[in-house]
Amino acid sequence: MSEISATHVLLDGFDRVRQAVAGVLEDLSTDQLSHRVGGSANSIAWLVWHLTRVQDDHVADLAGTDQVWVTDDWAGRFGLSLPVEDTGYGHDSEEVAAVVAPAGLLLGYHQAVHERTRSYLRELKDSELPEVIDESWDPPVTRAVRLVSVLEDDLQHVGQAAFVRGLLPGS
Repeated sequence: MSEISATHVLLDGFDRVRQAVAGVLEDLSTDQLSHRVGGSANSIAWLVWHLTRVQDDHVADLAGTDQVWVTDDWAGRFGLSLPVEDTGYGHDSEEVAAVVAPAGLLLGYHQAVHERTRSYLRELKDSELPEVIDESWDPPVTRAVRLVSVLEDDLQHVGQAAFVRGLLPGS
């Protein structure tokens, strides 16, 4: 049996997020993606956009690169009435409602971020994972902890999106 590295486990985890995102977006209209259960819950569009924005932001920070959102003009393609640096963290109901996008756009952005994440992880050595990257927390945050945190956040949000999909009228 060959040895499995921690970065290979992370790659597998992010691949699973990509697959789940593609599945939750499949065959949904923009209206369905924007549906808010009870009129105020997070929509599928917002959940997928947000998980992708956070992944883009955090992986770019770890890699020391610019975000795909900016470099590949996804911000312009989405045309949202939100600041370009916005990731959705702390959004109120009005800001959640502002995130409206078709499935193809959401999936395209997510796939671009996924490829950037894979490129970063393929170059990352397991020996770099324990490096402290944020000392403002107690305990300080390592590269591994940040990556697992992004993965966990992604999985929670795509799970929420799948739940909302199951509640869509006519599902």
